Amino acid sequence: MTDSSEPGPGGGAARGCADVGVLVVEDEAIAAQAHAEYVRRVDGFSVLGIAKNASQALAAMTGQIAGLEARRIDLLLLDMNLGDGHGVTLMRALRARRIRVDVIAVTASRDMKVVQDALSLGVVQYVIKPFTFPVFKSKLEAYLEFRQRFEPSPAGEDMTQTEVDAVLAALAAAPPKQAPKGVPEAMHCQLVAAIEAGGALSAAEAGETVGVSRVTARRYLESMADAGVLSRQPRYGAAGRPVLEYSLAARGPGRSPGAAPA
Repeated sequence: MTDSSEPGPGGGAARGCADVGVLVVEDEAIAAQAHAEYVRRVDGFSVLGIAKNASQALAAMTGQIAGLEARRIDLLLLDMNLGDGHGVTLMRALRARRIRVDVIAVTASRDMKVVQDALSLGVVQYVIKPFTFPVFKSKLEAYLEFRQRFEPSPAGEDMTQTEVDAVLAALAAAPPKQAPKGVPEAMHCQLVAAIEAGGALSAAEAGETVGVSRVTARRYLESMADAGVLSRQPRYGAAGRPVLEYSLAARGPGRSPGAAPA
């Protein structure tokens, strides 16, 4: 179990105690860190930890992880294919224990039965890997609006048809863009993690970090920039033609972590 409660860029402490507490459940370490970083870049959410399998997630949700209060976990970002079980099985275990937690499936599984089972168990969003940050952000923001629409009305108060329709419509936000074309999911996650760790990188630097050629890295980086995951800008300071470098795309009016100074 990884503790990710300390605020990253745009994370936890900067947004206050009303944030949605998120547990990332993902068995691939690079993907888990990338998903956690994506969450930190969306206002209104705080990453509380990362569980690398279903057993750790169940332990976290039943108060068996030291330093992590189960009651603070509002949302699971749940991969369906975990090393020690299936995401649907974990959801059934949680529901059997009457544990109330919302779930957003983040998975490569496109099997119709899996989708049907997940929806029947209360998954509020289903995000298929690989995906861009704008797609992920739109899903989280739609979920946040869905939660907020319940806040003004006390428990037990009747809702009108219009209010019910508005709540359900909040989850139907259309993703703005598709995943970067031609970028394998593992490489996508490695590049995001490399830029998050080291700041803006050139194609040569990125290629050296993830173990591919400069030309291949540049192709991947350009595709990710076109999809809105990364931003590109010239790097000045050395003699000759400026080098193009890539950073995480800006999140709103601010700049992304690792972005070059203005």
